[in-house]
Amino acid sequence: MPTTMEKVICTTCPKGCTLEVTRDGATVVSILNGCKRGHEYARQELTDPRRMVATTVRIDGGVHPLLPVYTSAPFPKPRIPELLKTLREVELQAPVKMGIPVLRNVLGTGIDILASRDMKTR
Repeated sequence: MPTTMEKVICTTCPKGCTLEVTRDGATVVSILNGCKRGHEYARQELTDPRRMVATTVRIDGGVHPLLPVYTSAPFPKPRIPELLKTLREVELQAPVKMGIPVLRNVLGTGIDILASRDMKTR
């Protein structure tokens, strides 16, 4: 595979540096511009992109019908649709305390799904 150059906008800080990344296939050869954190971001983004995921799950007997939840760590980007499909099948029972794990080690990733708020019973 030939060497390619890509531009990546770093989102590590508000500055938003444009990094010029040279790759040989899946291997990052060089990164121009930006700081050390930006270089780490570009490497991660091009080899194993991850995102924090925030969504809702159903809750029975709560003040509201949905409970906001989030991932405890950035989740592998290609597996997000699979995660959302799994979370659509979850239904909790109120009451729930903020920060408790709703699902542990979701999809074998070592990442937990946590409740974003308290949910009292009706």
